[in-house]
Amino acid sequence: MKGLKETEIPETARFTRYYEHDGMLRAYANRTMFLATLFGIIALGSLGFAIYVRVQPPTVIRVNEVGEATVVGGGMSRDRSPSQLATVLSQQASAGSDGGGVTSNVTPTDIEGKAVVRRFLEHYLAYTPDSAARNFAEALNMMTVNLRTYTMGKLRDEDTIGKIRANHIIADFRIRWIEPIKASSWSYTVFGVKEIHRLTNGSEVTDRIVARYDVRLVEEERSEFNPSGLLVAEYSERQMLGDRESGLLQESELNP
Repeated sequence: MKGLKETEIPETARFTRYYEHDGMLRAYANRTMFLATLFGIIALGSLGFAIYVRVQPPTVIRVNEVGEATVVGGGMSRDRSPSQLATVLSQQASAGSDGGGVTSNVTPTDIEGKAVVRRFLEHYLAYTPDSAARNFAEALNMMTVNLRTYTMGKLRDEDTIGKIRANHIIADFRIRWIEPIKASSWSYTVFGVKEIHRLTNGSEVTDRIVARYDVRLVEEERSEFNPSGLLVAEYSERQMLGDRESGLLQESELNP
């Protein structure tokens, strides 16, 4: 400092002592350390919150058959009141459970039962020589294991598909109505008309059969292969009225 002229020394340095300069440097250092510590705490808190959000299970929302949505997993609030928890448990219990304590799906409705019966009969009783194998396969897949085994053995022993192809048989089936049997669950009585067309010596023979079909269903767990959760357990047919018409059939709806 002695070698410098007085005018070359900064004004603040000329009027302050060395320990005052050291105090300012320490104050700046303390302020920097405080800010660094604060930002470090914020970064660690953000990292912890990100990890907490990442490990949380996804929110599961269940929509029942009437369209009501309920949060049942993941995003459920931990401070749920007992009444709300009881509501969720009652909704889960309403889905039903079997004897083993395994929760099953919602019980199928009567409309689903009628739809299964209709689809089964239309596959099993309506066919052409080209679609017989496919239609029977669809019907067999809708049966229980024991009924499927019995029906497959009967079709094989009677060579049903071979006769259909050899005689060029075409079967049409129309359902008149389906009624549930009140005395038995998942049992239905179906009245329908089946028309069987075949060629015999170049002439078309038509058999028109009015029959009663009794179908009993059983429940199983719903799956992507059986969304209705219903299978055909019993099937029987009883002819009520039938006639045969030979030759070319010509009918007119006009009355003279």
